Amino acid sequence: MTTQYEGRGPSRQTLTRRQLISRSFAATAGMIVGAGFVAAPDAAWAYEATALKPETMATLIRMARDIYPHDRIADEFYVIAVKGYDTPEAAPGIEAGIAALNAAAEGAGHANYLAIGWEDDRVALLRAMENSAFFQQIRGGLVTGLYNQKAVWPLFGYEGESFSQGGYLHRGFDDINWL
Repeated sequence: MTTQYEGRGPSRQTLTRRQLISRSFAATAGMIVGAGFVAAPDAAWAYEATALKPETMATLIRMARDIYPHDRIADEFYVIAVKGYDTPEAAPGIEAGIAALNAAAEGAGHANYLAIGWEDDRVALLRAMENSAFFQQIRGGLVTGLYNQKAVWPLFGYEGESFSQGGYLHRGFDDINWL
């Protein structure tokens, strides 16, 4: 559906419904943050936040990508890795941790963590807080939350556990041909 908006003067702007909706939400760090949700601009994924603010969830996703950066892994896998923090029990601590991260970003001259364009600048903020309980909670949760997803294993060349297939000994463990 295309809608035409007539303003004063001879110019006319034609927008599709999708363009109108996408322009009405704030695009943040490659994500669209709307009322209660975070989504990809290409609509490949969306997540409806329940206990966390959508801006907090978007920051958490960006933080996860900055802690464990993999260009070959799509944001949707990072969303899966951090969605366990979107609970009423975890929300107060996560909101406080993200508020501290945003305060550090403001102290460095940025509006918030998501407004920092350079990955190196975001990583510097994360390094400054890496000994905090909040950072360690997120980092520790990402180890299993991200890397235990069977859908990402092929991206790393990991075939999964081998016990059910007889172990590694006769499944490529002994195929070292470069020695």
